[in-house]
Amino acid sequence: MSAGTTTPARDSATASVLSRPLPAWARDATLGVFVHWGAYSVPAWAEPSGALGAVPDEEWFAHNAYAEWYANTIRIEGSPAARRHTELYDGAPYAAFLDSWTAERYDPAEWARLFASIGADYVVPTTKHHDGIALWDAPGAGELSTVARGPRRDLIGPLAAAVREAGMRFGVYYSGGLDWAFAEHPPLTSSDDVSRLRPVGADYNDYAFAQVADLIDRYAPEVLWNDIDWPDAGKEPGPTSIKELLTRFRAAAPEGIVNDRWGAPVGDYRTSEYDHDTSNETDTGWEHCRGLGFSFGYNAVEDEALTPRELARLYADVVSRGGRLLLNVGPTAAGEIPDTQRRTLEGVAPWLAEVKPATVGRSTAERAVIRVTVPGASADRRDDPWWRAWRSPDGLVVVVDDPRAIVEADGPARVFALPDGADEETA
Repeated sequence: MSAGTTTPARDSATASVLSRPLPAWARDATLGVFVHWGAYSVPAWAEPSGALGAVPDEEWFAHNAYAEWYANTIRIEGSPAARRHTELYDGAPYAAFLDSWTAERYDPAEWARLFASIGADYVVPTTKHHDGIALWDAPGAGELSTVARGPRRDLIGPLAAAVREAGMRFGVYYSGGLDWAFAEHPPLTSSDDVSRLRPVGADYNDYAFAQVADLIDRYAPEVLWNDIDWPDAGKEPGPTSIKELLTRFRAAAPEGIVNDRWGAPVGDYRTSEYDHDTSNETDTGWEHCRGLGFSFGYNAVEDEALTPRELARLYADVVSRGGRLLLNVGPTAAGEIPDTQRRTLEGVAPWLAEVKPATVGRSTAERAVIRVTVPGASADRRDDPWWRAWRSPDGLVVVVDDPRAIVEADGPARVFALPDGADEETA
C-alpha cells in the first residue's frame, strides 16, 4: 500500500479519454475485500504505531505499521524491525521468507464463502506487492514467484475462480510504482524517497506492462488496482504505455474499473487510505481502503481489530457520503484468516445482510432534513447522537448508534441501529 504518497487530482480539465463514468455495478457496489498475502506474512511483524496519515512522515517509515513493508523497514538502520530481524533471523535476506511460505492451509473456496457472507461485491488480492514477488507465474519474474519457490503454485487463479463461483467480481492489485527486487536501491525513509527513488525507466515499465497484461489475459479482472505510481516511461506514447495497457483492459473487461494511483489522470475513481488522501472522498464512487487493524499484511502482534460495531459504523459513514469501502484481510502464511479478523467479519455479517440491500441505488441525503433524538439521554450529554443517512429508491435510510433513537425526516425512513457494542466517542 501507499506510504505517504499523494495521488494526482483528477478533474474534468485533466481527465484522460481512458477515464469513464463508473458502470452500474460499481455505482451500486459498497463493499469490496482487499487481500494482502505475501512472503511478508511469514515474519508477520510491524509496530502497530498508528494509521497511515495520522503518524508524522518523519516517524512513519522507521516505525511502519504496515507488515507488508517489512522488506523496507528492516533495512532502516536502528528501526525496531531491523533490530528484531537481526535477533530472530540473523539478518537473513528477505527473499528467504519466500522459501518458508508454503500456504499449506490455503482454501480459496472457504475465503470466498467468508467474503460472500458479508455481502462483498468484489475481491481484490495482491498479485505483486512492493517486494517484487509475484503470486502467479508472471512473465519475467524468474525465481521471484510463488510458482518457482515457496508455495510452488499459482495462488491467483484458484481465488479468481472461487470468487466468481460465489457471485462476486474479481480484481487484481499490482504495485506498479515500487518493486524493491527489480534494482538495487537504498531503503525508503520518507515520502520524498518514495517519489525520488521509485523505478521510472523503460526497463521497469516494460517489465510491469508485461506482467499486468498477463494478469488481464489470464484472469480477466474487472478491477485494475495499481499502487503508488507507474514508471514515467509508460506515461509516454508507445506500445507499452499506460494508454495501451488500459485499452487492453477495457477490451477484456468492458465493465471493468481502474483506480487512480498511476501518477497520471487515468483513473475512473479516486481512493483514500486510512487517514491519507481523505480529500479524495468527494462526490460519488470514491473508494476508501483500510485493514481491520493498522496493517494490511498479517501482523501477529496486532491482536485487536475493528469490532463488528466499529466496522458497521465505518461502513455506514462511507456509504452515506457516496463511497465504497475496500476492507482488507491479511491471511497468515499458512493461508488462514486470523481469528481476530474472522470474528469481526462473522460478527458484522448479520447486520450487513440487513442493511446492504438498502444501499442499492443510493444517493446522498441532506442532513438538514433529518433530526435524530434519543429519549432519556442524559442531560449532560455533550454531543448529538451519532447517525448517518442516505437516500434509496424506497426512501430515506438512517443508521443510528442508539437503538432508542427517534428519527424525524422529510419522508418515510428505514432506521437501522449499529450492532451491539460499547459506547464510542462520536465521530
